[in-house]
Amino acid sequence: MLAYRHAFHAGNHADVLKHLVLVQVLRHMNRKEKPYWVIDTHAGAGGYPLHEASAQKNAEYADGIERLWNRKDAPEAVQDYLAQIRAFNTGGPLLYYPGSPGIAHQLMRPQDKLRLFELHPTDHRVLDATFGAQPGVQVRCADGFVALKSLLPPQDRRAVVLLDPSYELKTDYAALRNTVSDALQRFAVGTYAVWYPVLQRRESHLLPQQLRRIAGQADWLDVRMQVREPDASGFGLLGSGMFLINPPWTLHATLREVLPWLTGVLGQFNGAHFALEQQAG
Repeated sequence: MLAYRHAFHAGNHADVLKHLVLVQVLRHMNRKEKPYWVIDTHAGAGGYPLHEASAQKNAEYADGIERLWNRKDAPEAVQDYLAQIRAFNTGGPLLYYPGSPGIAHQLMRPQDKLRLFELHPTDHRVLDATFGAQPGVQVRCADGFVALKSLLPPQDRRAVVLLDPSYELKTDYAALRNTVSDALQRFAVGTYAVWYPVLQRRESHLLPQQLRRIAGQADWLDVRMQVREPDASGFGLLGSGMFLINPPWTLHATLREVLPWLTGVLGQFNGAHFALEQQAG
């Protein structure tokens, strides 16, 4: 959906969860010297000035990254995530929020590859201007769901695939399921990280269970966090989740330590809660 712009949501509570998990996944990948690929199917603009009108319209970062920014009691994994964001804000104040491409590019080594897809023409231009000339990076104006097929399996047989569409179209749910199913047939040992929204919508409720069936016998981890109540009309982004297939074996323990603290800091009502489930062989 070409009307969607992530700039309106940059740094919100969903970004915090998504990027905290991404940092931990890439830290784990870096433990081995062998190169790997990061493939981002919906890369967005790759970074967002928080003082600009789009980010200021709803100021969603105020209930996300800004709540963490000056905390002194953050668990180690949260501190690591914050360090990645601080690297883009060298003066101290929170002025800029990097997207997944910026975080991934910062954590990857010279031998690793980054493949970025974005269909929105304006966001693609920004993304390409930022990353297009960087060594080891390719940026394409394409539907990441479709383009992913051409990259699997990757040459080095190690990859993290991040899939986080907007879900503003109901068809995104079916496209995501089909893409993950096809990807696992092409490259069963890849790490697939699927971001999903927690909404008062049937498709949102069903998606984690559907992904579990698609994963089959593979290891998976499902983490979700609800920080808001529905608004008066029953709508709104209540929280978000990350469903990982072939996750790092260390991730469950890390999130089990982090989530109580994170939910407490980001929660906007007394019923804020999290869930953490896994299938591990």
